[in-house]
Amino acid sequence: MSKDLAGAVRDVLSVDIETFRADAEADAEVVKKELRDGTFDNHQSIVGFEYEFYAVDDGRWSGDEDLACSLMRVPRRMLELIGFEKELGLHNAEMSTSPQPFNPHGLRAQESEVLARLSAALDCTRSEGMRLVSDAMWTIPPAGETAGEYLGGSVDDDGIDIATNMSDAVRYHAMANGPDAPETFTIEAPNVSYDAPTVMPESLITSIQPHYQMSHAADLPTHFNYAVRVAGPLLALGVNSPFFPPDLYDDGVDAETILAEAWDEHRVRVFESVLNTATEVDKVAFPRDLETIEEAVDRVVDDETFVPMPVTRNGERFDDTFATLRMKHGTYWRWVRPVFGGSSRSSANARIEFRPIPAQPTVRDSIAFQAAFAGLMESLPQRQHPVADMDWEVARENFYAAMRDGLDSGQRWIANDGHETTNPVEVYEDLLAHATDGLTSAGCSDAEAERYIAPLQARVDAARTPASWKREEVESRLTDGDDLATAITGMQQAYIRKQSETLLDGSFADWV
Repeated sequence: MSKDLAGAVRDVLSVDIETFRADAEADAEVVKKELRDGTFDNHQSIVGFEYEFYAVDDGRWSGDEDLACSLMRVPRRMLELIGFEKELGLHNAEMSTSPQPFNPHGLRAQESEVLARLSAALDCTRSEGMRLVSDAMWTIPPAGETAGEYLGGSVDDDGIDIATNMSDAVRYHAMANGPDAPETFTIEAPNVSYDAPTVMPESLITSIQPHYQMSHAADLPTHFNYAVRVAGPLLALGVNSPFFPPDLYDDGVDAETILAEAWDEHRVRVFESVLNTATEVDKVAFPRDLETIEEAVDRVVDDETFVPMPVTRNGERFDDTFATLRMKHGTYWRWVRPVFGGSSRSSANARIEFRPIPAQPTVRDSIAFQAAFAGLMESLPQRQHPVADMDWEVARENFYAAMRDGLDSGQRWIANDGHETTNPVEVYEDLLAHATDGLTSAGCSDAEAERYIAPLQARVDAARTPASWKREEVESRLTDGDDLATAITGMQQAYIRKQSETLLDGSFADWV
């Protein structure tokens, strides 16, 4: 790593935390005034999407099956060529779509943009013997390295700890070097306890993040509270990370125990345990309900200040008027979170960023979650769905139950007629019907709405998720005599092979 990065970290550590907090408080008043003035209102709902990937060896150059699907670092120049953005690890790449109106044309534009850009990126990376993978957690480390070595690698640059496999994201490097930083950042999960000197273990995980912007900013609390209540049921449909890289498991634990005690979505636990290691109050958390739009702004201000980054205000953008608050939002880690942004007054927006869903096996599955979330955000408030009256504690337990057990988690739901149920058929019949209703309300035909929701309906009908597919693959290999490491590696290679056949023009329902 260059001296410039260590110097940039030192610059961050020199920022006065009290001044940073005061600036964020002042920015909050700017945002609240603009909210009162209607600046964040729009004439229509808008959707957007963030889609994370990791890179693996596609075996083209090595010709070695043992190296196939091992993690690869993405050259920074490659990211520029494919128009993707850097994420935490050098193996990561992220795509963000252009926001579009929530209507049939906008949804088609979202899907077409993902397909067009991803297809071009796959062509470009293929020439380098590399493949981008859509998956919640990688399990095969780079060739010649263990996962522990890759995640824990760091160098001391004159007192500054620099993670050797982390991108030059100064904020993340600064987390390990502040005066109150812990000595290690910890993964705590069933049969896994791993410490690293930086936040690099978070780079195990990848996700998709649908965004929904309501037309009237003052309605954000209502939509937010509904989003909190659909988080558990949607996560239960999307679970996709029951296994860690094998060398991260505790010594002396047998494969059967690991299989039996594995949760369906360890990604949730990785994010929470690693980043909450360094804070007094859990910052990665399931959020409480909102009552007012002003409360949403205040929560970002009041959130524990972690890395007070230096802020430049050049006045060229509208959101430069609240640049410190926007910077502070970068460490406001909640599974559902409000966002205030906009490069110009005309593009100013208040939106909900929905973060529970892991990266999915195919583009169609990913877009299904985006469409379902947007449809629910449209339908549930319009219909005044009674699930709004579900206790927050129940919604929270739904979320963590989904993390542990996926579709077997007994999700609690209040159906449209007001009765409470844990019957998964009833839960998803009501949930997906309202997602479909929201899509048709936005102008989709019945057939188009059903097409968007079909991949999720197929999971309900088959009682099968990506996590259960992975469990079946590992269990089958263990039965055939493989040890745990071989079984997990074989499963991961099978996942990537299946994905290579279906990523752009299939769905998880095609995986048999």
